[in-house]
Amino acid sequence: MIVRKTLLAGAVCSAALLALVGSGARADAAEACQAPKTGTSDVPIFSPPVSQVVRGKGKVQFYSAPNYHCVIKGAFVVPKDQVLMDAQTSDGWSSVTYANPNTGNNVSGWVRTDRLKEPGSVGPKH
Repeated sequence: MIVRKTLLAGAVCSAALLALVGSGARADAAEACQAPKTGTSDVPIFSPPVSQVVRGKGKVQFYSAPNYHCVIKGAFVVPKDQVLMDAQTSDGWSSVTYANPNTGNNVSGWVRTDRLKEPGSVGPKH
């Protein structure tokens, strides 16, 4: 009987520990998905925003912050779509806004800079 209580108590403690660790991981993930402050030396802004065209093949996913864990489900652009870029990080992320010409809906978020180019340019922006 004592062994069962010890095992049960150990299981309860393990579950509580996992819950605490899990909530800490969720807090870390939520913190990682906070968009950085733009207009700083780390994330300079473009004023006015710069027009860019999506290049390459396939969808370009939107993220709520410059972090692969911060996917905005269902938000993406495709090659030849035009976006307005208003900020950029030094590690390859751009803050953009896409205005859907068919619906008039806008979406803003972060995309990978290497999937953008200036309209009329051939290669990636340098």
